[in-house]
Amino acid sequence: MGKKAQVETDFMIIARIESLILKKGMRDALKRADAYIKAGADGILIHSKEKKPDEIFEFCREYAKFGYKVPLVVVPSTYSNVKEEDLMKAGVRMVIYANQFIRSAYPAMKQVAESILKNGRALEADKFCIPIEEAIKLIPSV
Repeated sequence: MGKKAQVETDFMIIARIESLILKKGMRDALKRADAYIKAGADGILIHSKEKKPDEIFEFCREYAKFGYKVPLVVVPSTYSNVKEEDLMKAGVRMVIYANQFIRSAYPAMKQVAESILKNGRALEADKFCIPIEEAIKLIPSV
């Protein structure tokens, strides 16, 4: 359905498989991958919440046996010890760092807020911030 509605070739549909997170097993994950590919998905996102990437690598090994494949995508939030190089060797084509930036922004904002509260002004917090001139450059001009 989604591919039929696609109007731009730059748009991709990446099917996210939650089988491993839901403990439905590898067979279910592979079955879904096959169905999503047949339905026209442009990519397969295999997801896991395990601390080690073992089941991701197992999925990659089994997925490699498919006759027809689309790019594999992973989100190593919980198994953050794995290197991109190892994922790529296993057949992964895209790594999404989904929440690391949000999770890192909170402690930085907290540090600035605590500095402002402690000092009653922003001067001491400036050392934790990019200069205003640099921040302004980040805003696209219309």
